[in-house]
Amino acid sequence: MPRPLPPWPATPPAHGAIVLREVALRDVDMVRELSTDPYIAQTGTLQADADGAHARAWIDRQSARRDEGVGFSFAMADAATGDAVGHCGLWLTELGQGRATAGYVVAPSARGHGYAADALAALTAFAATVPGLHRVALFIEPWNAASIRTAERAGYEREGLLRSYVTIGDQRCDMLVYAMVLPSDGSGHP
Repeated sequence: MPRPLPPWPATPPAHGAIVLREVALRDVDMVRELSTDPYIAQTGTLQADADGAHARAWIDRQSARRDEGVGFSFAMADAATGDAVGHCGLWLTELGQGRATAGYVVAPSARGHGYAADALAALTAFAATVPGLHRVALFIEPWNAASIRTAERAGYEREGLLRSYVTIGDQRCDMLVYAMVLPSDGSGHP
């Protein structure tokens, strides 16, 4: 039986230049920009070159993730402007076993500013406040040097290579596993 998820954080998780907030309709332009990256369409539920209606439908799906018991879907927002620069999620379908996975993506025009590492640090600090959660894992393509740097900057450690782990597009792909073991002292800080 799935464990109930905690409420949305009363104070939005933040780190450095990023604050995490609920995905909202004002994020349509950022979502549409994400959809221009052909790889993103192969790895999630956002279709390639989404129009406004498709972007709004994706936002609606993200907004329902917590209530469905899947996890927390956050807009990665610039702390100074509140404008979304990407998306990240803490996926809690294995919360009953103390495990979660996380993911992040930055809009093409916002890449190279350290937003993903700040978002992952904020997301991980939030994860440490979720009762019963002990471990957060990331699955990263071996060729994705930027994502590997992001994971390492946020304090995640490489645990291994999962060969032929997932299908992306029409190809079987390897994935690196990075993970963070959360403190058991209840401090809320990894």
